[in-house]
Amino acid sequence: MDILTVFQWFQANLNYGTIMLLMAVESSFIPFPSEVVVPPAAYFAMENPDLNIYLVWAFATLGALIGAAINYVLALWIGRPLVYAFANSRFGHICLIDAAKVQKAEAYFDKHGAISTFLGRLVPAVRQLISIPAGLARMNFGTFALFTTLGAGIWNAVLALMGYWLHTFVPQEELMTQIEHYNHYLTWAGYALGLAIISFLAYQGLKKNNGNKNFQ
Repeated sequence: MDILTVFQWFQANLNYGTIMLLMAVESSFIPFPSEVVVPPAAYFAMENPDLNIYLVWAFATLGALIGAAINYVLALWIGRPLVYAFANSRFGHICLIDAAKVQKAEAYFDKHGAISTFLGRLVPAVRQLISIPAGLARMNFGTFALFTTLGAGIWNAVLALMGYWLHTFVPQEELMTQIEHYNHYLTWAGYALGLAIISFLAYQGLKKNNGNKNFQ
């Protein structure tokens, strides 16, 4: 089943439940782009009285948390050897997962610590897998859920704004083409957001350390 077929099915069955379901799938280990869900949902919310763009964002973020929690719990229960065995299996490859991608997510988690579950939601290729090393590390679930929700909420807000913006000038029959066109810019927007947040946190940490030195 290709993306266009999924898009057509989604459009015909668009409601808060399908938004949440597809975003849960997107956020789990099953490969599925959030760009096919949130921007179209926000686009159609502008002309469908049964949809509200703020609720589109809320249910998309809830779905992302559910999918991430599935990855977290599975990694917590089965452990690192079975995670890598799955990543190297045929089914893992069908899901576009391999050991290198899991290692990349683990390295990202090791580098940035617990907050990587927040930052990782903004980074392509890390977004879907960052919850796996969080589970392997037995990160506190409340902290994991909070950071995941914040990161997913910011990303989904960007996607929803994109759908709102496209609605102002893109006819419905060209929507998917335009989403694919602007997806490249979304990728760089994610990197820019992540970099800006890392820079801000580093600045705050440096400022705090300098303040403590002056106090002493």
